[in-house]
Amino acid sequence: MKAQDVLPSLQEQMIKTEEKYTLVNRTDDKDRGEIHAGKPIAMQEALEEESTKDTPSFGSENLEEIHRAGTEAGLLGIYNFPGAVYATDGSNDKGFMGAGYFKLDENRERCCQLGRGEEGNSSNRAELGAACLALEDAKRKRDRKPIILLSDSACFLSSSQKWIGEGKPPSMHGNPDADIMGDIVQLLRDRIEQGLLTIFIKIKAYHGDPLNELADRWADEGRQSENIRWSLPTNRPIFYWTDNGTTHRSPMNPTVKT
Repeated sequence: MKAQDVLPSLQEQMIKTEEKYTLVNRTDDKDRGEIHAGKPIAMQEALEEESTKDTPSFGSENLEEIHRAGTEAGLLGIYNFPGAVYATDGSNDKGFMGAGYFKLDENRERCCQLGRGEEGNSSNRAELGAACLALEDAKRKRDRKPIILLSDSACFLSSSQKWIGEGKPPSMHGNPDADIMGDIVQLLRDRIEQGLLTIFIKIKAYHGDPLNELADRWADEGRQSENIRWSLPTNRPIFYWTDNGTTHRSPMNPTVKT
C-alpha cells in the first residue's frame, strides 16, 4: 500500500470522526443522569487507588467511543487506519529505563528494560527503544501492512528526522544511543526497500488518549522487566559528581563539561 492510497483514507476517516463526534448530544435522555449498579463501588475503588495513573479503557459503550473519537488520535482517524498502529513510549525513573508499546489492531503489548544505565539514563534512549521494539514486531509479522508509530516525544522524532531524506547521512560516531538508532535505521531501510509505508506521528502526552496512556503503562512495566535489551557497554569513561547532595553519573557530555 502506497502513501497516496493511505492518506486520502485518513482524511475520509477524519471527516467521519467529526460527524460521529457531533452525535454526543443525541444520547438517549433515559441514559442521562443515571448511576448504574456497581458504579458507586467503581468510583470508590478509583478514589482509593494508590497509582497516580488511570487505567485506560477500550470499552464499547457510547461515551467511551465518543471519548476516543474526540482524542487527538481519534480526530486524526487513527482508530480506523487501514494498517497497524503502534503507540510507543519510554520511561526513565528511579535509575531504570523502560520501553513499551501497545498495538491497536491486535490489542496487545510488549515491553523491555534498557541496559547500560550505568553510563547514564536518558529519556530519549527509552523512547528510541520503544520505537525499535515496534519496528521489530512489524518485521516479524511479515504482513506488508503500512504502519503508524505514535510517540509523545518530540526529542525522539527530531533525532530520527536527520536520518530521513536524501543527501549525506549523519554519522553514528558520538551518538550515545548508536546501538538502538543503528537498529532503527536498518529496520526502516528494510521497509523502504520493500515499499512499505511507515508514518511517525507526534501526539501530546497526558491528554487522556487511551493509546498513549497504555503505551505509558507498558513503558513503566518495562523498567521492572527481566527482558533487558541494548546492554553492551561502550567503554566510555564515566564521570561522577554530586549536586545538592545527589550523586550523578554520566559519560562526557555538555553537562559534565560545565
